Amino acid sequence: MINTKRLFLLLCMLPCFILAQTSNLKLEKTTSFFPDSKKINTEKIEWKYLTVPENWEKPDGKKIKIAVAVLKSTKNKGSSNPIVFLQGGPGAGGIKGISGWFSHPLREKNDIVFIDVRGTGFSFPKFCPDLGKSFLEILAKNQGKKQDEQQKAVAAMLCKEDLINRNIDINAYNSKAIAKDLNALKTLLKYENWNVYAVSYGTYTAQVYANDFPQDIKSLTLDSPISDISQYYNLNTKNYMNSLEKVFKDCENNPHCNKQYPNLEAAYYGTIAKLDKTPITVKVDKKIIPTGNFTYNAEDFKVAIQQSLYQKKLIPMLPLLITQFKNGNKSALSALVSSFSGALSLDYGAYYCVSCNEAIPFNSISDFDKNAGKYNKLEGGLSFYRSDFLVCDKWNSGITKKENFYNDLSDLSNLSAPVLVFSGKFDPITPIENGEATVRKFKKGFLAEAPVSGHSSSFSSAGAQIVNKFISDPDKTPDLHDLQSDTKVDFITDIKINGGVSKFANSLNEFKILFFAPLIIAVAILIISIFGFLFYLIRRRDDSNANKQMKILIIITALIGLFTIGGLITAVSDTAQINLYILAFGVANKFMYLFTLQWIFIGFIITSVLYFILRVKSISNPSLMATVLFSLILIGIYFQYWGFFY
Repeated sequence: MINTKRLFLLLCMLPCFILAQTSNLKLEKTTSFFPDSKKINTEKIEWKYLTVPENWEKPDGKKIKIAVAVLKSTKNKGSSNPIVFLQGGPGAGGIKGISGWFSHPLREKNDIVFIDVRGTGFSFPKFCPDLGKSFLEILAKNQGKKQDEQQKAVAAMLCKEDLINRNIDINAYNSKAIAKDLNALKTLLKYENWNVYAVSYGTYTAQVYANDFPQDIKSLTLDSPISDISQYYNLNTKNYMNSLEKVFKDCENNPHCNKQYPNLEAAYYGTIAKLDKTPITVKVDKKIIPTGNFTYNAEDFKVAIQQSLYQKKLIPMLPLLITQFKNGNKSALSALVSSFSGALSLDYGAYYCVSCNEAIPFNSISDFDKNAGKYNKLEGGLSFYRSDFLVCDKWNSGITKKENFYNDLSDLSNLSAPVLVFSGKFDPITPIENGEATVRKFKKGFLAEAPVSGHSSSFSSAGAQIVNKFISDPDKTPDLHDLQSDTKVDFITDIKINGGVSKFANSLNEFKILFFAPLIIAVAILIISIFGFLFYLIRRRDDSNANKQMKILIIITALIGLFTIGGLITAVSDTAQINLYILAFGVANKFMYLFTLQWIFIGFIITSVLYFILRVKSISNPSLMATVLFSLILIGIYFQYWGFFY
């Protein structure tokens, strides 16, 4: 009887304990995180802030706000099968890319929850969102890798000092804490469970979450997974080189690729040696690099190639990219700098909080160097990653820790939820072997290997359909036919290299009316002039020879100019359909005649102007002719601005 009374009292007190715990948590509506975006704000999205303890071991202590966006289903009014998406990094927020999900097949029947995990994106406190820009400026300098590493460490320490001065507990930002944030968010959204979809480093956080809160997981999708955090850095060089060697082999076995890019492997290592002695400095937009210069050294080249292996569309471009580095094509390499900028868009304050707590402590710089030493011609591993050891050594100094943030994932083997794992053949950071090892952790795991992809292989039309069908029916074996139908990389060959194409394509894409207004007016004048002069030549046969010859010259020149402009627009459009990244270097070879036409156009402009100057006294209405000639010259100036003649 006494035990019964005690049990009754305990049950009565339980709601009080729950209330005490949840009273520290809040989920509040807020306004759009993108107030100026009409495209985003026409969609049905719920914007929220989740308030949680900064340190979960101190529930009554300091609070932080985590940004949340719920993209509502297009068909279901109340989502019974919600999805939460976890971005990678670490240090990347999930909300920034929300517009890319508007037409995703998952949205048809499911609400999709995006979260900027603590320390990233629109969450508060904000960490060091501009640290990536500082790193880019360091990479842009003409200096050795040791100087790069040292300056990177100094910049990171300034970030750490700022965080500490703002009373931010940098030990509280890790996958374990994020898992608790996710559990709290699921509860406050009143979901019984949900489908967790994670990519890259987000897959590690997702595994921690599934291990600690298995009841929250309805299904688990892991794209480009980390299978063993203790080898994440140690095998960095091996993972990169294994992927790159697959490119060398596939190109050698492809007759077209091997013909245009013979001895690609030798070209790669030769370029490293060349850049080690003679770096290449290119001009870039000062909005990207304040100095307006970016210097490619051997380390920058290695990172550029490694980052290119991430994307499916860039893998076919690698032989061309390596060749352009080898040839020192400055105009093409200048366009590549913006890709560096994108790769450094993480919040590196959050990156180091996570990496220096739960990744670097279980890897070692000696093992990293030992692994890199197996590739002599590479002349060391990627210093971009090696520098993390130096940064974390300083980052962790002076910080009191109870223990290293080792995450025990042994309970994953008991997870009852089905798991779908994606791995790409060319993935340079989380190789295809990771997928195989990850699947073995779970009771019911499915592996989707993508034979022509790199990182994030589920972000393709075929991958999206597989994820959609899996989440709809996670117990059914996925049909991988469409994902695996392409088994060979279609390498990009037969490209006409021209430095002006990239700038021209960017202008078309941005289409600033003030920039194009003079060109549009010039084109209109030329079109009117062609018809007017043709009509005049037909009706006024008694006109003087000087007038006739001037009009004929202008008609021919204008037709060449207009045809060239139209041809360039067509060339950009058609080439983009093949592979958008080609435009960084040029256009398909079938359009090479356009660049000859440009020179012919310039030749006719010069001829027309000289004829006008010499015969101006014999030409009637010279002011009209001068206006038309100025329109022709203006088109030539635009061609010069875009850089087609370099």
